[in-house]
Amino acid sequence: MMLQQIFDAINIGIVILDRDMRVRGWNRWMEIHSGIRSDMIRDTSIFDTYPHLNNPKFTRSCKSVFSFGNFCFFSQKLHHYLFPFKTSCYSEARFDYMQQSCAMGPLRDEDNQINNLFIYVQDMTEVAAYERKLVQINMKDGLTGIFNRRFLETKLAEEFNRHKRYGGVFSIIMFDIDYFKKVNDTYGHPCGDFILKAVTSRTAALIRNIDYLARYGGEEFCCLLPETAITAAIMVAERFREAIETHENNFDDNVIKVTISLGVAEFRSSMEAVHELIKSADNALLRAKREGRNRVIAMDMEPSLSAD
Repeated sequence: MMLQQIFDAINIGIVILDRDMRVRGWNRWMEIHSGIRSDMIRDTSIFDTYPHLNNPKFTRSCKSVFSFGNFCFFSQKLHHYLFPFKTSCYSEARFDYMQQSCAMGPLRDEDNQINNLFIYVQDMTEVAAYERKLVQINMKDGLTGIFNRRFLETKLAEEFNRHKRYGGVFSIIMFDIDYFKKVNDTYGHPCGDFILKAVTSRTAALIRNIDYLARYGGEEFCCLLPETAITAAIMVAERFREAIETHENNFDDNVIKVTISLGVAEFRSSMEAVHELIKSADNALLRAKREGRNRVIAMDMEPSLSAD
């Protein structure tokens, strides 16, 4: 009786299964999160209620426990959950189901025989949400929500090294907002932040899932386009330019229109380091600004690029 009180009071789920995968124990925690009373699930196969558990990984683990007395662990980072329970964790990190750290082990009887095993289920949703938030902080720009410069530089180095070794092509687009200082000086920094978010929102809507858009500096951005030749990258850059030029930004009853200048560069096998690619795109961007802004310039359009 005392053990049953502990069994029901602890703040983790406890399930006991016999060799036929029938439920022999189902504590109060499991009742609360599953919505299934112990007397309703007891003596039924766990696979009847949770058919997804009838998979090679789970059944192989159960056999290992019964045959050898092993302990098996189901990490939240690898498996996410065993039992699809709704989460009560309130966080910006959304999970469809409670994130669980689970383990199973043997229960021996008086004759040292293993006829039952236990599974414990621990709610790790808040920990998983916090870890995801830390990852987001390291990857994302706090204002715009797109990738930050550190993440982009890591990704660029990976792409550069991969293409340097195996061949192929990719391109980058560098762009910034024309006369952005004038926006800040005229309407204030809150308006400047609003414009930055508006520009990133509209450009992010025009890229593929495999592309990476990042805030590279104050009002400067860089977009990595994997498996994209320079001709296609120029077309993407032109779509960016048109989308920003034609959009009206409404801030505090003010209609503010801005433009962007863009430089495009393509990976070349002759490049020795990733900074050469970035320099090519940056040089193209500088030329776009010198020639009147609100335009796209590609590296091949630059005279005497090799002399820089």
